[in-house]
Amino acid sequence: MSDILPFIVVFGTLAFVIAVSRRQSGNPGSRPRPWRGAALIAPPAASPPTLRLLPLPGDVGLVAARELRTRVRGRAFRIGTLLVLVTVAAAILIPALLGNKASTQRIGVAGQLSAPVRATVAADGTAAGDQVEFVAEPSGQAASADLRAGRIDLAVVDGRQVVTAKAIAASDTSATAQLARTVARTVGTGEALQAAGLTQAQAAAVAGARPLPLTSLAPGGPDTTSKNATFIGVLLLAFMLTQYNTWTLTGVLEEKSSRIVEVLLAAVSPGRLLAGKVLGIGLAAFVQAAVAVVAAVTLTKATHSDALAGVTPAAVASTLIWLVLGYAFYSWLYAAAGSTVDRQEQAQSLLLPLALPVLFGYGMATSAINSGNASVLFHVLAYLPPTAPFAMPVLVSLGAATAWQFALSAAISVGCTVGLARVSAAVYRASILQTGRRVPLRELVRQ
Repeated sequence: MSDILPFIVVFGTLAFVIAVSRRQSGNPGSRPRPWRGAALIAPPAASPPTLRLLPLPGDVGLVAARELRTRVRGRAFRIGTLLVLVTVAAAILIPALLGNKASTQRIGVAGQLSAPVRATVAADGTAAGDQVEFVAEPSGQAASADLRAGRIDLAVVDGRQVVTAKAIAASDTSATAQLARTVARTVGTGEALQAAGLTQAQAAAVAGARPLPLTSLAPGGPDTTSKNATFIGVLLLAFMLTQYNTWTLTGVLEEKSSRIVEVLLAAVSPGRLLAGKVLGIGLAAFVQAAVAVVAAVTLTKATHSDALAGVTPAAVASTLIWLVLGYAFYSWLYAAAGSTVDRQEQAQSLLLPLALPVLFGYGMATSAINSGNASVLFHVLAYLPPTAPFAMPVLVSLGAATAWQFALSAAISVGCTVGLARVSAAVYRASILQTGRRVPLRELVRQ
């Protein structure tokens, strides 16, 4: 699963960016419709031919409504929604398809293990749909080394201990976890019966012996289902943040290049216009997110998949909260960047630098999910607004974040977003009416 999901999100993100780029550059009819939040009224014939805008109350709400209506009706929204649904379907169906394939479980044996016990273990593996292969180990230390290297899945040491590479959670239903529990029970029972030389009645009593204790070389992380659910959440965060903020940048660019913004600014202040655009695209984002959630739940129930079995209310709430906070932070940055250019080629050069923090946060999040442990650096990233939308939900999934840490990270993100909004609004006011060239950074700093 961890090897496939990065390719899914990269493919989906690149496909959407290419689709939007072609739409903006190759379809002249895709420019936004005239603003419907105000009426254009022609003066009497005796007056010079001019146009004026009648300002209406709730400027931010009117701009947001127009932006939401434009986005939902646009082709980019339909393409993006389709890609999100494909991503969700792949993330749910691929693990289910791969999970149906029989696998080979390698068991390292250090010391003696009787033939009857080996046969029982092999039969238990076959009953679970797996093939069991025994690997002779010269010592317990060698078995531990092979476990760390991944050459074996578990080890039986001297018939007294079953060792796994990582601790197995009680809710873990993976093939290795089930086999480890079976081996612990079978080996414990078999060794007890052979060593005691008991009668049949006594042997029957011993058959109910407690399984051997399961020990591990490293602390346990989330089980397979929890990992899959966390992967899906992080994947959708990366995809949606990239998509929605691209909408913000291209939306600002469209209005600037088509000169519509000059008409809008006659009735709405730059700050309110920018806030309405950010809010409207955010509402469109949650429409699409709602579609993705409904599709995921429906598909999971229809296919009886366990891909969402590890989803907890805390993980869902954390992902949704950080989708809001992540979009709120990045949208102002993308909007300000879009106001400094007036051609599609110039916007293309900005997309990668702006997306680098998102890609970095996504990469660090997937690494933490794979390892099951969060490094000190990853904990630090959970308090930095550009990477917190990816780091904090993963920490919540790993059980490595408390409520006050979550609240502190959210408060830092909100504070930084307010500051960034002020700076972005200033950049927007200074550059939105400057056409024919890209506004250099040094000029914006001087203003």
